[in-house]
Amino acid sequence: MTTETNPAAGTLRTPRLLLRPWLSSDLGPFAALNADPQVMEHFPAVLGREESDAFATASNEAISRQGWGRWALEVIATGEFIGFTGLHRPTFEAPFMPATEIAWRLSRRSWGQGYATEAARAALGFAFGRLGLDEVVSFTATVNLRSSAVMRRLGMIHDPAGDFDHPVLPAGHRLRRHVLYRLSATGWRERYGTPTAVRPGEGTGE
Repeated sequence: MTTETNPAAGTLRTPRLLLRPWLSSDLGPFAALNADPQVMEHFPAVLGREESDAFATASNEAISRQGWGRWALEVIATGEFIGFTGLHRPTFEAPFMPATEIAWRLSRRSWGQGYATEAARAALGFAFGRLGLDEVVSFTATVNLRSSAVMRRLGMIHDPAGDFDHPVLPAGHRLRRHVLYRLSATGWRERYGTPTAVRPGEGTGE
């Protein structure tokens, strides 16, 4: 897979996808995505418009401030916004914290096309190449088998000793128990080769 980066603009490009800062035109489809019960099946609740907009705004502010974050995800061929993929530093307390997380949320119509894996690989290449991170984690509710499968396709390794009860959810909640996956810089290099911090217009091959 080829990935191009434009650090000044905070964007990543893969063969099919653009990971970019958020646009005002993204807010409507993002709100629809967050209101879809199937998309939000493994989250505590669907999001209202105000909550959805706040998430997008916070994500864009992080990208503006540091050049990376939870990027808006656009299909290059159609210009369609389909969700987000990117890097985030969670603030809740857990034994594995502090950590940098790779996360994604895509519209239901875009499922089953490999977009989540393709975009997340680009974000991970950025994390290990340009940011020089030693490790990236991902976690999800134990019952969220779809996301766990993406983590495994990325080469992430399940750490059973790190599985945890999410502190923002009450005891007995169906989503409280979470699985933890890890990917080290060494593991990334073994799977994909040495990550390279590229300049705009260049690419790194996988």
